[in-house]
Amino acid sequence: MGVERFIDGQATGQRRTKRARVLLAARLETHDGDIDARLRDLSQRGALVECREIPVVGSEVVFTRNTISVPARVAWTAGNRVGLEFAYAIDESEVLVQLRRTQVDQNPPRFRRPRLFGEDMTPQERQVVRSWGAAVGINLPGE
Repeated sequence: MGVERFIDGQATGQRRTKRARVLLAARLETHDGDIDARLRDLSQRGALVECREIPVVGSEVVFTRNTISVPARVAWTAGNRVGLEFAYAIDESEVLVQLRRTQVDQNPPRFRRPRLFGEDMTPQERQVVRSWGAAVGINLPGE
């Protein structure tokens, strides 16, 4: 794995790149074998993963998620969480590919409560109201 240089850390603890919070499957390749992990957040310069087997701080791993495979260094660990620092910044488009959502997730149907007197109701909404009214004993006038 022999990663020679890693991106210099920032002493203030402030992030230089935005991280996206996610919950996706990932894998860490180590000298001792592969470790299944859950990706918690991802940026161009690093990742936060959770896993049962925790690699040693400072050890070299290869982070893999779908089409991304990048050498990384274990920067810190806490409980079952591992902070990874990538050997080089991955392309922003690669981050977005990993975070891509389905069309349904990107454009969920907008919930809209009908007006009190039904001025803006669609014909389908009016039918639902009439059916509900009949079920509870209220006779609603038709159009």
